[in-house]
Amino acid sequence: MTAPAPARVDVAFALQGQDLPRDHRLALAQAVAALLPWLADDPQAAVHPVKLVPGTGERSLLSGRARLVLRVARERVADLAVLAGRTLDVGGCSVRLGEPHCRELLPHTTLYAHFVEAGEVDEGAFLDTVSAELQQLEVSCHRVCGREQRLRGPQQPLHGFSLMLHGLRAQASLRVLEQGLGGHRLMGCGVFVPHKSAAAVGD
Repeated sequence: MTAPAPARVDVAFALQGQDLPRDHRLALAQAVAALLPWLADDPQAAVHPVKLVPGTGERSLLSGRARLVLRVARERVADLAVLAGRTLDVGGCSVRLGEPHCRELLPHTTLYAHFVEAGEVDEGAFLDTVSAELQQLEVSCHRVCGREQRLRGPQQPLHGFSLMLHGLRAQASLRVLEQGLGGHRLMGCGVFVPHKSAAAVGD
């Protein structure tokens, strides 16, 4: 018997523009939600952070391979067509969106999130919270906590860590991809993507 398709998918849009703020998650979430107000009603809807050219400046050049990727319920994919060709103002930077392309979520034994919100707790308490959330999802795996970070948030800075999960079974992997961990999903927090191996997670 064939397993049902995941309830969520990623939808990618090519980006045209000069640059983006390095800390762009909040501004990007606000720009996208202004065009798609229904996103705020779906706690698992997510906006992936845009992959930027490495560096230390407040702004980063936008590479030709940069994409805006949204993780949405499968039945909402058609509603994203309104974004094609639109120009977003992201923290004072203009980016134009191309046509949408759907990407299926596929299970991987190792998943990685660049930032999972931790509140103001330390690494140990953060991992305890992660374990409790994974238990609610009926997910058993190994956890590797990475770099501590702070991001611009809606009211105050967000504190969190990068996180790798490995040793995942297929259905557990899909549950993590669909549900995520922690809060602020529209800012790309707690959004997991496949990772090649359980190597260092400092980036």
